[in-house]
Amino acid sequence: MTNQKEMVETKTTKSWDEALEKESWIAPLVDIYETADDYYLSAQMPGVKKEDVKIKLEDGNLVIMGRTNYDEIINCKFVLKETELGNYYRHFKISEGVDEQKIDAKLENGILNIKLPKHERVKPKTIEIK
Repeated sequence: MTNQKEMVETKTTKSWDEALEKESWIAPLVDIYETADDYYLSAQMPGVKKEDVKIKLEDGNLVIMGRTNYDEIINCKFVLKETELGNYYRHFKISEGVDEQKIDAKLENGILNIKLPKHERVKPKTIEIK
C-alpha cells in the first residue's frame, strides 16, 4: 500500500496535461446568475484546494479545472458511494459583453466563485425623457 507522502508526491508531480490524459474528469455542478453589473458562476468542487485550481480564458471560453488527490480517491474501499470520482473540468462560452480584464475568482469551502463583470456598454441604462 502506498503511504500518504508518496500519494501527495504523485499528485503534485503530475502535470496538468498528464492528469488530463490519465485521470478521470467530471463536470462540477454549476450555478450561473446575473445582476445588472455582473455575471456570477458558482462551481461545486469538493476536495479541491486553492493551489489545485486552474482557470483560463481560451478562444472565447472560460475553462475551469480543479484537481483532487485522484490516486487516493480511486484506491478508497467505499462502503457506500453516491458521488462521482475524479477531478473537475468544465468550459463555458463567454459573451463579448464580459470584461475579461476584471474577472475575479475565489475558492471557499469547496465552492469556486467567479465574478464576470459586464462591460459598461452592455449594462442596462435608464434613459431620461426630456
